[in-house]
Amino acid sequence: MPLRPTSTLPTWLPEIECLFPGRCGTSASLREHHANSLTLLAAQPPDAVVFPETTAEVQELVRLAARHRLPLIAFGSGTSLEGHVNAPRGGIAVDFSRMNRVLAVRAQDLDCTVEPGVTLKQLAAELKPTGLFFPVDPGAEHATLGGMAATRASGTTTVRYGSMRDNVVSVTAVMASGDVVTTARRARKSAAGYDLTRLLVGSEGTLGLITALTLKLYGVPESASAAVAAFGTVGAACETATLAIQMGLGVARLELLDAEQIRCVNGQSGLQLAELPTLFVEFHGTFASCAADLTAFGEVAAATGGIDIKTAADEDGRRQIWRARHDAFWAVRTAWPGCQFVVTDVAVPLSALAAVVTETEADIQEFGLTAPIVGHVGDGNFHCIVAIDPADATARARIDTFLERLVQRALDNDGTATGEHGIGQGKARFLAAEHGCGVEVMRAVKTALDPLGILNPGKIFA
Repeated sequence: MPLRPTSTLPTWLPEIECLFPGRCGTSASLREHHANSLTLLAAQPPDAVVFPETTAEVQELVRLAARHRLPLIAFGSGTSLEGHVNAPRGGIAVDFSRMNRVLAVRAQDLDCTVEPGVTLKQLAAELKPTGLFFPVDPGAEHATLGGMAATRASGTTTVRYGSMRDNVVSVTAVMASGDVVTTARRARKSAAGYDLTRLLVGSEGTLGLITALTLKLYGVPESASAAVAAFGTVGAACETATLAIQMGLGVARLELLDAEQIRCVNGQSGLQLAELPTLFVEFHGTFASCAADLTAFGEVAAATGGIDIKTAADEDGRRQIWRARHDAFWAVRTAWPGCQFVVTDVAVPLSALAAVVTETEADIQEFGLTAPIVGHVGDGNFHCIVAIDPADATARARIDTFLERLVQRALDNDGTATGEHGIGQGKARFLAAEHGCGVEVMRAVKTALDPLGILNPGKIFA
């Protein structure tokens, strides 16, 4: 979408600049930055970017937007993957980077309250002296908690601790009406009315603008141990992952990297792993339970075709493994310089995982694609990082067909079009196939809460 020249911006701009002196930008570079997307979608920049600092300021912005029928697009750090931060109808990107305070840490209650612009890295540093941690780990330490809640993020530790859906106690949000709603108290359970917390968690900024979150915290485990196991096929690796979960081992992370991804990781991290489908696994618990889990996992891996099974020698070795996993995308980008990339994901029941991943690998070969596979296979979720050669005139059509097949296969196996990336624009066309008439219920909720359609329009619904 071509950028609208700043000189032709509409008459509402002076009003915005009066409300946010020095905190409203319209430069081309700033607007472009707020429309980044790792999808096949073209960037669609907003008309302006505003940096609020309080909930009251967000209220004023929402009321102004309602008067002028201006779209508002919440922006955390721009790590979303399905076009969530695009502005297809122009409007204002609401950048929450200045609402970045940790408001309270309540160690006795195992919870904390943060503003939406707080990053994972910032929260981890704040919690370090307390012996507590926040477990949701999407692999992007600069992701903001507000953005993670809005997209219902998860990641490597979901198999043990759950996703944002499970770890957000309540949110404070400014609704399209300008009203401020706090969705729950801090009690760990309640039977009082509709579950507004989970309505807003995962709503992708289409129902309200989150201005504070209360999150669950956990005690740092006594011990954490890790292992790496290579296999002859992705099917054997997935079968091992499924058995480890079914056995009730204390798995905290269980990740699959296919042979192509391992080759990339080796080049980036200095690891010297066999270029085979590989599981990275981590256990949390006591020293004794972790040792027992490692032994049991090694036995299962050996019985299902494990070729090379190693434990991390020490804490530095364990951290090196997970740094390599978290840098998987950047390792792929380094391996194919000059390419563009689309990152996609699906999730399926564990019983279908091995077959679906194996068939996806076959599709990659059939379409002649470069698409390393990496996945949170402990909960049936995996990603394909598809490289796009700009010089290949047929690549886009082949990739589109591959993505259609990937999603359809997941749905055919009672899975989902997106395990953790959300719908945004990129996967809106699949929502009806997954939810049927449920999509009309979602539309009714959207219409009731945002009758003017100002909150992140053009997202979720095709």
